[in-house]
Amino acid sequence: MAARGAKPKAAHLRLIDGTHRKTRHGDDAVARQSVKKAVDTFGKLVRPKDLRGEALKAWKRYIEPAYWLDGSREAAAIAFCELWSEFRFNTTGFPASKHGQMRAYMSELGLTDERNRSEREDGENRDEFFDD
Repeated sequence: MAARGAKPKAAHLRLIDGTHRKTRHGDDAVARQSVKKAVDTFGKLVRPKDLRGEALKAWKRYIEPAYWLDGSREAAAIAFCELWSEFRFNTTGFPASKHGQMRAYMSELGLTDERNRSEREDGENRDEFFDD
């Protein structure tokens, strides 16, 4: 059964896109500490060696640039890449149910929210035309 409303956003994504509110989510420093602890616990997201073809292209195009992902999202990232590969292999025969799965994985990984494409925390250069 589906739950109403938007799914709660992960703390790391709230910090990245600037929607973390002290009154609603607690202290900013505590949230950053918990995100750092999760990254330390799970480690960085590492590409599996057995990805081939379109799945590998999907990993390089969608997952590698998503710097906010950690090792806890590995299963969802692999499943998304495999679904993408299947979609690219047979676009007309790809059922609607798998489209829904692929969209759910993209949402879970934070790939569909444009606010996640803000400045990287490590100080990467900003776009001179679109960033304030």
